[in-house]
Amino acid sequence: MNGSTTLRHYRGPWTREKVLALGMTCGIETAGQILGIGRTVAYRLAREGEWPTPIRKVGGRYLVTVQGLLDYLDGVEGAGAGE
Repeated sequence: MNGSTTLRHYRGPWTREKVLALGMTCGIETAGQILGIGRTVAYRLAREGEWPTPIRKVGGRYLVTVQGLLDYLDGVEGAGAGE
């Protein structure tokens, strides 16, 4: 990643460090990339109240908490470990 590329446009694998570097919140499209959810499905899930992490609508924009994403990913990884 070069200095002019923002994490919002990052296309590589999302490591914990990269997610933490986003700050406290990120947009729904970035959160969808992290979770492997496409843009259209991400917005539909948010509208229908089915988004899997804490989310808030501010104006016309959905914001997802980075900590909520990490907690969700930790839970998903932990659930798969016992199988």
